[in-house]
Amino acid sequence: MLKFYFNGAPNPNKVALFLEETGLPCELVPVDTRKGEQFKPEFLKVNPNGKVPAIDDDGVFVFDSNAILLYLGEKTGKFMPPNNPQSRASMLSWLMFIATGLGPYSGQAVHFKVAAPKDLEYALNRYLYEAHRHYKILDDHLAGSKYMVGDTYTIVDMAFWGWARLGSFVLGEEGAAKYNNVKRLVDEVSARPAAARAVALKDKFTFKADMDDEARNFMFGHLKTKAA
Repeated sequence: MLKFYFNGAPNPNKVALFLEETGLPCELVPVDTRKGEQFKPEFLKVNPNGKVPAIDDDGVFVFDSNAILLYLGEKTGKFMPPNNPQSRASMLSWLMFIATGLGPYSGQAVHFKVAAPKDLEYALNRYLYEAHRHYKILDDHLAGSKYMVGDTYTIVDMAFWGWARLGSFVLGEEGAAKYNNVKRLVDEVSARPAAARAVALKDKFTFKADMDDEARNFMFGHLKTKAA
């Protein structure tokens, strides 16, 4: 049976949504990153990058949320775009846009807003600017498209939803309010019963809530290791 290594963060939620939408049988394996469980040798065999999500599909290891979505979509044939070159090209382009842009810049914007020392205005401004830039690109795209790839709900919308549903946390309420088309799709996906179940998966387990010094050292390795 497929093993799903996860917690309640945005990237695992993407994969959780796919699993809930499809009903694909899986074993949930919680990974408490605030306790450093992502660095256990048995998990690093699944994902040498030491991050969630990851899956073990009967000995086939896949890590990175968008790679997992693509793997599971191709394996099951579910929630994939129409089978033509343009749709596949669009799917791959937007999956990579989310993986390399929306997610990382949103995450860094949150980090420098919430966790970093307060005197790093340059870094905060850079990442918030880039987060806004990516949201604007998505918003413009969705002005002319019902879903991320045409008129079909696909794995790309799941990837989009993982981070975009947290737009007000990333950009602030006023900042997120600028992107009505993003909100429209976030609201539609969030209203799906599978989305509520995906978000609730974390509640089946107890994850560490405190962001104490031990958790910060596990989450932000640079605090204990100087760059070479």
